[in-house]
Amino acid sequence: MTKTTLFAAGLAAFAFAATPAAAQDTLRLMTGPQGGVWVPLGGALKNIWEKAIPGVTIQTLPGAGIANVRAIDEDKAEIGFGNSISTVDGINGVAPFPRKTTNVCQLATLYPQYFQIVVNADSGINSIRDFRGKGLAVQTRGNTAEAITKQILEVHGLRYEDMRASFLPSYTDAASLLKDGQAQIFTLGTTIPASSVMDLASSRDIRMLDLRDSLEGMRKLNAGYYGIDLPANTYPKQTAPVTKIGYAAHLVVSCKLPDARVHAMMKAIQDNFRDLVLVNKAMEGVGPKEMAVDIGVKFHPGAVRFYAEQGVKVGS
Repeated sequence: MTKTTLFAAGLAAFAFAATPAAAQDTLRLMTGPQGGVWVPLGGALKNIWEKAIPGVTIQTLPGAGIANVRAIDEDKAEIGFGNSISTVDGINGVAPFPRKTTNVCQLATLYPQYFQIVVNADSGINSIRDFRGKGLAVQTRGNTAEAITKQILEVHGLRYEDMRASFLPSYTDAASLLKDGQAQIFTLGTTIPASSVMDLASSRDIRMLDLRDSLEGMRKLNAGYYGIDLPANTYPKQTAPVTKIGYAAHLVVSCKLPDARVHAMMKAIQDNFRDLVLVNKAMEGVGPKEMAVDIGVKFHPGAVRFYAEQGVKVGS
Protein backbone atom coordinates (compact mmCIF):
# COMPACT_ATOMS: atom_id res chain seq x y z
CA MET A 1 0.00 0.00 0.00
CA THR A 2 1.21 3.53 -0.73
CA LYS A 3 1.79 6.09 2.01
CA THR A 4 -1.23 8.02 0.73
CA THR A 5 -3.45 4.94 0.94
CA LEU A 6 -2.19 4.11 4.42
CA PHE A 7 -2.77 7.69 5.56
CA ALA A 8 -6.35 7.65 4.16
CA ALA A 9 -7.05 4.32 5.82
CA GLY A 10 -5.71 5.66 9.10
CA LEU A 11 -7.96 8.70 8.89
CA ALA A 12 -10.98 6.51 8.17
CA ALA A 13 -10.18 4.25 11.13
CA PHE A 14 -9.73 7.28 13.39
CA ALA A 15 -13.05 8.76 12.26
CA PHE A 16 -14.84 5.46 12.82
CA ALA A 17 -13.38 5.11 16.32
CA ALA A 18 -13.98 8.73 17.28
CA THR A 19 -17.58 9.07 16.17
CA PRO A 20 -19.26 6.93 18.90
CA ALA A 21 -17.12 8.49 21.63
CA ALA A 22 -17.93 12.02 20.50
CA ALA A 23 -21.65 11.26 20.44
CA GLN A 24 -21.46 9.62 23.85
CA ASP A 25 -19.67 12.62 25.38
CA THR A 26 -22.62 14.94 24.70
CA LEU A 27 -25.30 13.96 27.18
CA ARG A 28 -28.80 15.40 26.97
CA LEU A 29 -30.31 16.34 30.34
CA MET A 30 -34.08 16.87 30.46
CA THR A 31 -35.11 19.39 33.13
CA GLY A 32 -38.56 20.92 33.73
CA PRO A 33 -40.91 23.83 33.01
CA GLN A 34 -39.79 27.41 33.54
CA GLY A 35 -40.62 28.56 37.06
CA GLY A 36 -39.85 25.16 38.59
CA VAL A 37 -36.66 24.12 40.40
CA TRP A 38 -35.50 21.53 37.83
CA VAL A 39 -34.24 24.21 35.45
CA PRO A 40 -31.72 25.75 37.90
CA LEU A 41 -30.85 22.31 39.30
CA GLY A 42 -30.14 21.17 35.74
CA GLY A 43 -27.82 24.14 35.30
CA ALA A 44 -25.97 23.23 38.50
CA LEU A 45 -25.59 19.60 37.39
CA LYS A 46 -24.30 20.73 34.00
CA ASN A 47 -21.58 22.77 35.72
CA ILE A 48 -20.69 19.95 38.12
CA TRP A 49 -20.42 17.23 35.49
CA GLU A 50 -18.63 19.28 32.84
CA LYS A 51 -15.97 20.33 35.37
CA ALA A 52 -15.56 16.91 36.97
CA ILE A 53 -15.70 14.56 33.96
CA PRO A 54 -13.15 15.35 31.20
CA GLY A 55 -14.61 15.63 27.71
CA VAL A 56 -18.26 15.58 28.79
CA THR A 57 -20.71 18.20 27.54
CA ILE A 58 -24.20 18.44 29.04
CA GLN A 59 -27.00 19.80 26.89
CA THR A 60 -29.89 20.93 29.11
CA LEU A 61 -33.36 20.74 27.61
CA PRO A 62 -36.80 21.77 28.92
CA GLY A 63 -39.06 18.91 29.92
CA ALA A 64 -41.39 17.49 32.56
CA GLY A 65 -41.59 14.34 34.65
CA ILE A 66 -43.47 12.09 32.22
CA ALA A 67 -41.89 13.57 29.09
CA ASN A 68 -38.39 13.10 30.53
CA VAL A 69 -38.92 9.41 31.26
CA ARG A 70 -40.33 8.80 27.80
CA ALA A 71 -37.45 10.71 26.17
CA ILE A 72 -34.86 8.56 27.94
CA ASP A 73 -36.69 5.36 27.14
CA GLU A 74 -36.87 6.36 23.47
CA ASP A 75 -33.15 7.34 23.29
CA LYS A 76 -33.96 11.04 22.88
CA ALA A 77 -32.10 11.91 26.10
CA GLU A 78 -29.66 10.24 28.49
CA ILE A 79 -30.49 11.93 31.83
CA GLY A 80 -33.61 13.46 33.30
CA PHE A 81 -35.47 14.54 36.39
CA GLY A 82 -38.50 12.44 37.26
CA ASN A 83 -41.30 12.08 39.78
CA SER A 84 -41.53 8.75 41.57
CA ILE A 85 -45.24 8.25 40.98
CA SER A 86 -45.15 8.79 37.22
CA THR A 87 -41.80 7.03 36.66
CA VAL A 88 -43.22 3.91 38.31
CA ASP A 89 -46.32 4.26 36.09
CA GLY A 90 -43.91 4.16 33.14
CA ILE A 91 -42.20 1.02 34.45
CA ASN A 92 -45.64 -0.60 34.74
CA GLY A 93 -46.94 0.75 31.42
CA VAL A 94 -49.77 2.69 33.08
CA ALA A 95 -51.41 5.63 31.25
CA PRO A 96 -50.36 8.16 30.09
CA PHE A 97 -47.44 5.91 29.09
CA PRO A 98 -48.27 3.96 25.90
CA ARG A 99 -46.17 0.96 26.96
CA LYS A 100 -43.77 -0.22 29.65
CA THR A 101 -40.47 1.66 29.78
CA THR A 102 -37.43 -0.63 29.67
CA ASN A 103 -34.46 1.75 29.32
CA VAL A 104 -34.90 3.92 32.42
CA CYS A 105 -32.64 3.35 35.45
CA GLN A 106 -32.57 5.08 38.82
CA LEU A 107 -29.65 7.34 39.67
CA ALA A 108 -30.64 9.11 42.89
CA THR A 109 -33.67 10.16 44.94
CA LEU A 110 -33.30 13.88 45.68
CA TYR A 111 -36.11 15.47 47.72
CA PRO A 112 -39.87 15.50 48.32
CA GLN A 113 -42.14 17.11 45.75
CA TYR A 114 -45.28 19.00 46.74
CA PHE A 115 -48.39 18.96 44.57
CA GLN A 116 -49.84 22.37 45.33
CA ILE A 117 -53.10 24.10 44.47
CA VAL A 118 -53.02 27.89 44.64
CA VAL A 119 -56.06 30.14 44.23
CA ASN A 120 -56.51 33.88 44.15
CA ALA A 121 -57.69 34.98 47.59
CA ASP A 122 -60.62 36.90 46.12
CA SER A 123 -61.81 33.96 43.97
CA GLY A 124 -64.31 32.61 46.50
CA ILE A 125 -62.68 29.17 46.18
CA ASN A 126 -62.24 27.32 49.47
CA SER A 127 -62.14 23.72 48.23
CA ILE A 128 -61.83 21.71 45.02
CA ARG A 129 -65.62 21.43 44.92
CA ASP A 130 -65.69 25.18 44.22
CA PHE A 131 -63.75 24.80 40.96
CA ARG A 132 -66.82 24.39 38.76
CA GLY A 133 -67.04 27.25 36.26
CA LYS A 134 -63.70 28.76 37.32
CA GLY A 135 -60.48 29.28 35.33
CA LEU A 136 -57.76 26.67 35.86
CA ALA A 137 -54.09 27.10 34.84
CA VAL A 138 -52.44 23.69 34.49
CA GLN A 139 -49.45 22.13 32.72
CA THR A 140 -49.74 20.76 29.21
CA ARG A 141 -51.45 17.38 28.91
CA GLY A 142 -49.30 14.38 29.82
CA ASN A 143 -46.99 16.20 32.23
CA THR A 144 -46.82 14.98 35.83
CA ALA A 145 -48.58 17.92 37.49
CA GLU A 146 -51.32 17.78 34.84
CA ALA A 147 -51.80 14.05 35.41
CA ILE A 148 -52.09 14.64 39.17
CA THR A 149 -54.52 17.50 38.56
CA LYS A 150 -56.73 15.25 36.45
CA GLN A 151 -56.68 12.61 39.17
CA ILE A 152 -57.53 14.98 42.02
CA LEU A 153 -60.43 16.39 40.00
CA GLU A 154 -61.62 12.82 39.42
CA VAL A 155 -61.52 12.14 43.17
CA HIS A 156 -63.98 15.02 43.61
CA GLY A 157 -66.21 14.06 40.69
CA LEU A 158 -64.97 16.83 38.37
CA ARG A 159 -63.51 17.02 34.86
CA TYR A 160 -61.69 19.72 32.92
CA GLU A 161 -64.93 20.31 31.03
CA ASP A 162 -66.48 21.55 34.28
CA MET A 163 -64.16 24.57 34.31
CA ARG A 164 -62.17 26.77 31.93
CA ALA A 165 -58.88 24.90 31.71
CA SER A 166 -55.77 26.46 30.14
CA PHE A 167 -52.91 24.03 29.43
CA LEU A 168 -49.62 25.94 29.67
CA PRO A 169 -45.97 24.99 29.04
CA SER A 170 -44.55 26.76 32.10
CA TYR A 171 -45.44 27.63 35.68
CA THR A 172 -44.46 31.20 34.88
CA ASP A 173 -47.22 31.39 32.25
CA ALA A 174 -49.72 29.90 34.70
CA ALA A 175 -48.86 32.47 37.38
CA SER A 176 -49.33 35.24 34.79
CA LEU A 177 -52.88 34.07 34.09
CA LEU A 178 -53.76 34.36 37.78
CA LYS A 179 -52.07 37.74 38.04
CA ASP A 180 -54.27 39.02 35.20
CA GLY A 181 -57.43 37.43 36.61
CA GLN A 182 -57.87 35.23 33.52
CA ALA A 183 -57.67 32.17 35.80
CA GLN A 184 -58.32 31.70 39.51
CA ILE A 185 -56.66 28.29 40.13
CA PHE A 186 -53.05 27.19 39.59
CA THR A 187 -51.86 23.59 40.06
CA LEU A 188 -48.19 22.64 40.16
CA GLY A 189 -45.83 19.96 41.40
CA THR A 190 -42.43 21.14 42.58
CA THR A 191 -40.38 21.94 45.66
CA ILE A 192 -41.16 24.72 48.12
CA PRO A 193 -41.26 27.62 48.03
CA ALA A 194 -42.02 27.61 44.31
CA SER A 195 -40.61 30.71 42.60
CA SER A 196 -43.68 30.99 40.37
CA VAL A 197 -46.00 31.07 43.39
CA MET A 198 -43.79 33.63 45.14
CA ASP A 199 -43.94 35.75 42.00
CA LEU A 200 -47.74 35.49 41.94
CA ALA A 201 -47.94 36.35 45.65
CA SER A 202 -45.93 39.52 45.03
CA SER A 203 -48.74 40.82 42.80
CA ARG A 204 -51.90 39.69 44.56
CA ASP A 205 -53.13 37.81 47.62
CA ILE A 206 -53.30 34.04 47.27
CA ARG A 207 -54.65 31.09 49.23
CA MET A 208 -53.11 27.60 49.42
CA LEU A 209 -55.80 24.91 49.41
CA ASP A 210 -55.56 22.14 52.00
CA LEU A 211 -55.71 18.73 50.25
CA ARG A 212 -56.21 16.52 53.31
CA ASP A 213 -59.66 15.40 52.18
CA SER A 214 -58.22 14.28 48.82
CA LEU A 215 -55.50 12.00 50.18
CA GLU A 216 -57.48 8.78 50.63
CA GLY A 217 -58.92 8.97 47.13
CA MET A 218 -55.54 9.81 45.62
CA ARG A 219 -53.87 6.84 47.31
CA LYS A 220 -56.48 4.55 45.78
CA LEU A 221 -55.32 5.77 42.37
CA ASN A 222 -51.58 5.56 43.15
CA ALA A 223 -50.17 4.16 46.39
CA GLY A 224 -47.07 6.33 45.98
CA TYR A 225 -48.90 9.47 47.12
CA TYR A 226 -48.65 10.61 50.72
CA GLY A 227 -49.70 13.60 52.80
CA ILE A 228 -47.03 16.20 53.43
CA ASP A 229 -47.30 19.44 55.38
CA LEU A 230 -46.55 22.77 53.75
CA PRO A 231 -45.07 24.62 56.75
CA ALA A 232 -46.64 27.86 57.94
CA ASN A 233 -45.18 30.98 56.30
CA THR A 234 -43.85 29.12 53.27
CA TYR A 235 -45.73 31.74 51.24
CA PRO A 236 -46.85 35.29 52.15
CA LYS A 237 -49.87 35.45 54.51
CA GLN A 238 -49.94 31.64 54.86
CA THR A 239 -50.04 31.62 58.65
CA ALA A 240 -50.88 27.95 59.26
CA PRO A 241 -49.58 24.60 57.93
CA VAL A 242 -51.43 23.21 54.91
CA THR A 243 -51.57 19.56 53.82
CA LYS A 244 -50.40 18.88 50.27
CA ILE A 245 -49.91 15.71 48.21
CA GLY A 246 -46.32 14.45 48.35
CA TYR A 247 -44.11 12.26 46.16
CA ALA A 248 -40.36 12.05 45.43
CA ALA A 249 -38.24 13.87 42.86
CA HIS A 250 -35.37 11.83 41.49
CA LEU A 251 -32.78 11.55 38.72
CA VAL A 252 -32.98 8.81 36.11
CA VAL A 253 -30.58 7.84 33.34
CA SER A 254 -30.50 5.63 30.29
CA CYS A 255 -29.67 2.07 31.29
CA LYS A 256 -27.38 2.04 28.23
CA LEU A 257 -24.91 4.53 29.72
CA PRO A 258 -21.56 2.91 30.58
CA ASP A 259 -21.16 1.92 34.23
CA ALA A 260 -17.96 3.97 34.57
CA ARG A 261 -19.68 7.11 33.26
CA VAL A 262 -22.59 6.79 35.70
CA HIS A 263 -20.22 6.07 38.59
CA ALA A 264 -18.27 9.24 37.73
CA MET A 265 -21.52 11.23 37.59
CA MET A 266 -22.54 10.04 41.05
CA LYS A 267 -19.11 10.75 42.51
CA ALA A 268 -19.24 14.28 41.08
CA ILE A 269 -22.68 14.83 42.65
CA GLN A 270 -21.40 13.65 46.02
CA ASP A 271 -18.28 15.83 45.85
CA ASN A 272 -20.27 18.95 44.87
CA PHE A 273 -23.56 18.33 46.63
CA ARG A 274 -23.47 21.71 48.33
CA ASP A 275 -23.90 23.37 44.92
CA LEU A 276 -27.26 21.60 44.59
CA VAL A 277 -28.36 22.52 48.11
CA LEU A 278 -27.71 26.18 47.30
CA VAL A 279 -30.27 25.85 44.49
CA ASN A 280 -32.80 23.81 46.47
CA LYS A 281 -32.70 23.88 50.27
CA ALA A 282 -35.03 20.86 50.36
CA MET A 283 -31.92 18.79 49.60
CA GLU A 284 -30.20 19.83 52.84
CA GLY A 285 -29.20 16.71 54.78
CA VAL A 286 -29.58 14.35 51.81
CA GLY A 287 -26.72 11.86 51.55
CA PRO A 288 -25.99 8.51 49.87
CA LYS A 289 -28.41 6.65 52.14
CA GLU A 290 -31.30 8.95 51.22
CA MET A 291 -30.38 8.96 47.52
CA ALA A 292 -30.34 5.14 47.47
CA VAL A 293 -33.94 4.73 48.73
CA ASP A 294 -35.92 2.21 46.66
CA ILE A 295 -38.80 3.92 44.85
CA GLY A 296 -39.61 1.00 42.55
CA VAL A 297 -37.15 1.83 39.73
CA LYS A 298 -34.08 -0.39 39.18
CA PHE A 299 -30.74 1.28 39.88
CA HIS A 300 -28.11 1.65 37.18
CA PRO A 301 -25.16 -0.68 37.94
CA GLY A 302 -22.79 2.32 37.98
CA ALA A 303 -24.91 3.90 40.71
CA VAL A 304 -25.04 0.61 42.64
CA ARG A 305 -21.23 0.53 42.61
CA PHE A 306 -21.04 4.12 43.88
CA TYR A 307 -23.46 3.48 46.76
CA ALA A 308 -21.62 0.28 47.73
CA GLU A 309 -18.39 2.30 48.02
CA GLN A 310 -20.27 4.64 50.41
CA GLY A 311 -21.31 1.64 52.53
CA VAL A 312 -24.93 1.86 51.37
CA LYS A 313 -26.96 -0.97 49.88
CA VAL A 314 -29.51 0.33 47.40
CA GLY A 315 -33.09 -0.02 48.58
CA SER A 316 -32.14 -0.34 52.25
